[in-house]
Amino acid sequence: MVHDRSLAAGETPIEILHPHWKTLVAPVVLTFLVVAVALTGEVVIPSGKDSAVERLALAVVAIVLIMWWLMYPVLRWRTTRYELTTKRLRLRTGVIVRDGRDIPLSRITDVSFRKGVLDRLLGCGTLVVESAGEHGEITLNEIPHVERVSGELFQLVEDERLRAAQAAQAARGAPGPRAALDDPGDWDDRRRR
Repeated sequence: MVHDRSLAAGETPIEILHPHWKTLVAPVVLTFLVVAVALTGEVVIPSGKDSAVERLALAVVAIVLIMWWLMYPVLRWRTTRYELTTKRLRLRTGVIVRDGRDIPLSRITDVSFRKGVLDRLLGCGTLVVESAGEHGEITLNEIPHVERVSGELFQLVEDERLRAAQAAQAARGAPGPRAALDDPGDWDDRRRR
């Protein structure tokens, strides 16, 4: 497995997601509609001296519309990534200009999801992540298997909180090896054992 250099030391990816495939249904339907109109136009255009130019113009318009209505949404879908790691939630979007946002698990305060009727049938939903900070609430639409992802994210947040609490306790109250030897109460306990 190739190591992602953008990950911190000791950080491993848990889940990498793209938006649900239902985001591509409308562009695919529009593409079929454009192709049907273009083929109908090719048949309807009467033959004559300008018919070649008209057919070429219709083909160019159809290609431009397909590129705009199909290729751009596919590229946007493909380049949008939601990644859960052991230390943060990473959001990456953008086809030409990339935008990224990282939310440390320690700053996440609430994880919830919403699923409408169609979302329940297709197995997707909206993930709502609340974090401490200036942006507050983040809504991620069209997340596949949103209940499972919500549970995984919640578990990662709880694991991070437990790790932080253990580290704080160890730094604050756990006696080091020398301190344990200096405490006379510990000596009495050891003699009794």
